[in-house]
Amino acid sequence: MVDDSAFMRRLITEIVESRPEFLVVGTAADGADALAKVKVLRPDIVTLDIQMPVLDGLTALAEIMSSMPRPVVMLSAAGSAADNSLTIRALELGAVDFVRKPSGPVSIDLATVRTELLRAMTAASLVRVPHNVTPLQIDRPELAERSEIPVRSDPARGVVVVAASTGGPKALSEMVSTLSARPHVAILVVQHMPEDFLQSFAKRLAQIGPLPVSVGTQGEVVVSGRIYLAPGDRHMSIVMSNGVPRIHIDRGPPVCGVRPSADPLFRSAAHAFGENVVGVVLTGMGRDGSDGLRAIRQAGGGAIVQDRASCIIYGMPRAALAAAGADRVVAPRLVSSAVADLFAARRAVA
Repeated sequence: MVDDSAFMRRLITEIVESRPEFLVVGTAADGADALAKVKVLRPDIVTLDIQMPVLDGLTALAEIMSSMPRPVVMLSAAGSAADNSLTIRALELGAVDFVRKPSGPVSIDLATVRTELLRAMTAASLVRVPHNVTPLQIDRPELAERSEIPVRSDPARGVVVVAASTGGPKALSEMVSTLSARPHVAILVVQHMPEDFLQSFAKRLAQIGPLPVSVGTQGEVVVSGRIYLAPGDRHMSIVMSNGVPRIHIDRGPPVCGVRPSADPLFRSAAHAFGENVVGVVLTGMGRDGSDGLRAIRQAGGGAIVQDRASCIIYGMPRAALAAAGADRVVAPRLVSSAVADLFAARRAVA
């Protein structure tokens, strides 16, 4: 485990080794030390602080993923938008997950940190990391031209609904970076992520793709040519009001053990749009989205599932395929073209 604070190294080591399946084989105080020890010790999982002296966590992460790829869990400072943006960038570079370090008195935050760290470590132990990881390149000069795309205000005539969990931020970034602006389609996304990171994630997705991105709010009209993220700890669905699709937000019970869940969104999209909806299930643990994808297919809509080779965790795509099948099984960079094909085949929205 890697952290510039000796106290945090002791604390994280104690938490990790509280479970018999985990053993800390080494610690490091900065990114340069981490790279040397990862090369020698070859740990199955790395926990990595973001802000460190000598060599920062993002630079160390990029080197680990390019030269000796393995599951990495980031340790993130909580609070500022800048810290949140760094965490989002770490997920784009290939980190499996992140855990926020204690922000106040350790006794107050410790229970939450312990639960979240052990959850992230368990997820990391299930991860399949490709041998040739290519860092996501999305800071492209041509993206400055996206301001020329007109901002629309007409209600969507069709939707793409997306489910993502562990590994989702990277998959979604790849998907969004290849999107084209379809004139009558909106995209609604359920990404399992703490609420205070969603605004930073929305801002980042808006920077790398052609469409505006925002966190969905209660009652707002679902407008074509926009991307909406489900808010933290609340379900997002679509309701029709006088023929106009609107976002509905609620704190109903968790579905598939999570809130927000993709299943309520998928089912509501199938009910509201029928064949004019495409469901997409990306990487993640569990089975969220599988029942909803089946509802979409039963309504005549299309289904896309991420392929095993590009998944960080194949659980959600595997469950979706078993429950609903799929029209296309593709990597995230091919989702946009697959969506276009499915709408064209159904002679749905233009």
